[in-house]
Amino acid sequence: MPSIAANGIKIEYEASGDPSDPPLLLVMGLGAQLIAWDDAFVRELTSRGFYVIRFDNRDQGLSTGFDEAGVPDVAAALMAGVPPEPAYRLSDMADDAAGLLDALGIGEAHVCGVSMGGMIAQSLVIRNPEKVLTLVSIMSTTGDPSVGAPHQDALTVLLQPAPTERDAVIEAAVKTWAVIGSPGFRRDDQRVRTAAAAAYDRAFHPDGTARQLVAIIASPDRTAALGAVACPTLVIHGEADQLIDPSGGRATAAAIPGAELWTIPGMGHDLHPELFVPIAERIASHCLRA
Repeated sequence: MPSIAANGIKIEYEASGDPSDPPLLLVMGLGAQLIAWDDAFVRELTSRGFYVIRFDNRDQGLSTGFDEAGVPDVAAALMAGVPPEPAYRLSDMADDAAGLLDALGIGEAHVCGVSMGGMIAQSLVIRNPEKVLTLVSIMSTTGDPSVGAPHQDALTVLLQPAPTERDAVIEAAVKTWAVIGSPGFRRDDQRVRTAAAAAYDRAFHPDGTARQLVAIIASPDRTAALGAVACPTLVIHGEADQLIDPSGGRATAAAIPGAELWTIPGMGHDLHPELFVPIAERIASHCLRA
């Protein structure tokens, strides 16, 4: 996978499909690398006529890390109700995405983000509306603390100390997705183990995950700014999401003028393989209609 200098850091990225097709930028969520976008899902998008770009957010994967900033005590900050001073905010991560497009010579793109990636995508269109042809925000929220809050079981999983030994990390992933995954679809623990092993072997960086979580906590509510978004927007949210309550998706759609909301029964906080085709079809029709 190539890397490129953008917004003052190194960003690792991968592009798939025909460069002459409309570009679609995929923005991944908290603690996840670009390989968390399943290859099969990417193929569904490229087969529908998109040039798909996925990348490692800062502090994850093979993009620039911020270890010099130290490791924040996220649990203590949440208990105190006071956001810690962040190493960066979601706005900086949105500027990374904008810088990546600039570095690749792409003036405007369709943008799709999941979870924290949806927050970054929202921030990108707020800060650089001219770069975003259409927006797709999946299983995300607006930053308003009154909506999208995690359910208790999911919060407990999120704040558990991260193991460091490979096998323990893999089994922790199985336990996590058992809580936040999609209860309406077939559970496949072996698929989770395979993905967790691949992520660990490529780049294991739990300290970066903590700093990304603090970036979310310390970033402001985007609701008012989303009211000025003019690009066609599709909001997708699982009705069984335990990590970001569906109220976050409903609030996102309500905040953006003309946004379309699609809630999916049985979907939790993941892109389940059984949903690759219908979600890719919905994204394609949304983007190409615009």
